[in-house]
Amino acid sequence: MNSDLIVSSALGTPKTLTLGLIGQGIALSRTPAMQEAAGEGHGFRTVYRLFDTGTMASPPPLPDLLKAMELTGYAGLNITYPYKIAVTEHLDELGPEAEALGAVNTIVFQNGKRIGHNTDLGGFSDSFAEEMAGAKRRRVLQIGAGGAGMAVAFALLENGVEELCVFDIDRLRAESLVAAAAARFGADRIRLVHDVEGSYDGIVNATPIGTDKRPGVPYPVERLNRDMFVADVNYFPLETALVKAARAAGCRAMGGAGMAVGQAVRSFQHFTGLEADRERMMARFLALGA
Repeated sequence: MNSDLIVSSALGTPKTLTLGLIGQGIALSRTPAMQEAAGEGHGFRTVYRLFDTGTMASPPPLPDLLKAMELTGYAGLNITYPYKIAVTEHLDELGPEAEALGAVNTIVFQNGKRIGHNTDLGGFSDSFAEEMAGAKRRRVLQIGAGGAGMAVAFALLENGVEELCVFDIDRLRAESLVAAAAARFGADRIRLVHDVEGSYDGIVNATPIGTDKRPGVPYPVERLNRDMFVADVNYFPLETALVKAARAAGCRAMGGAGMAVGQAVRSFQHFTGLEADRERMMARFLALGA
């Protein structure tokens, strides 16, 4: 358990858990509310601060931000765009998922060390396993190889997708993902495709297309049919245009809420060593509205 949670013998109450998120464009993040809900479930207060470098006139270098938070008593941090890869150079240890993906979204300050973890993979995997149990997954198309794309690809392959086809308008980025996944899962299970044509059991959107900032759909909705599943990593809005179209076509469909909550659940467990109440965190997430 993190030392910030040691019960004070004088007061008989837990200390405050202080956490933060470093990234750009994070003003609407639901992570603070979820982490606060998880702490409440264990009877202690959580203070969660956002550090949006995109709104800072002169943002400090990433190493300086990490050092400042480490020295001022933060138990840990979440990391998001555009720092997930860059931050790995400033850590002492990486957990197995972070090592495999080369990206970190959770840092724990513990015993004088900075330990990096990746909960993107587990967050998507948990949601996919629950919401898509029994869905056909012989051949699946993943659109998008940046951001969370690597974690999503690994999660899909770990969840039994036999052949994963990856498309991204940035060919080099897609090639890098395919090479990394092939080294881990075998070249026969993943390949690069040059368009979204073809027959698939499922479509997975790992691009920002469909968010409030990037409206649209990344896949022709007229090709959707009731024998397919559709998954979208986005949750702004909670139901993207792709997910709406998929449900209208009779597809099994999942949005990004489950992944977001799964990420937060696993991060809380890394921060504290305590089991997180997923239902409580999901309720807080949904209470924030669409």
